[in-house]
Amino acid sequence: MTHQQLADETKPPHASVRQLTLRFSGTRRGARLARRLAVQQFTEWTGLPYDSDQARAVALVTAELASNAFRHGSLPGRDFRLTLLLLPDRIRIEVTDTRPERLPPPVTPRPADETSGRGLLLVQAYAHRWGYAVRDAYTKTVWAETLTHGHVPPHTDHQAAPCPA
Repeated sequence: MTHQQLADETKPPHASVRQLTLRFSGTRRGARLARRLAVQQFTEWTGLPYDSDQARAVALVTAELASNAFRHGSLPGRDFRLTLLLLPDRIRIEVTDTRPERLPPPVTPRPADETSGRGLLLVQAYAHRWGYAVRDAYTKTVWAETLTHGHVPPHTDHQAAPCPA
């Protein structure tokens, strides 16, 4: 469970990589839809049940990253982007927003009586690795990877394009 500022393996060239990228409104509804779509796509790609530990981790991580995108990373009228990358042993969840100057704060334990501020702590707990990258003056991407424990069937989905090298 490491946090890294820059993505060192953002999109590795690999024949079995599957990718899906969609934009969502920078709203609570957009964050909810992103979570639901991420879990649905994950279960379709892997064949794992919706209530598996891996699918729950994808749901939680996506919910937190998407929620942070609309709460802390959106400008009025701007969307956020969700990208899912299914790799041979993990899924990478990337959420790109429009506030590159608002970087994720350091993750520190919070008192039990606080009702907010634990999102990245949960991401750290459920993700194998996570971090962020600012690649231009207009966006930042916060990403997290959760392990699939090898539950990736052969590439049979003709709708998802492989990630460009």
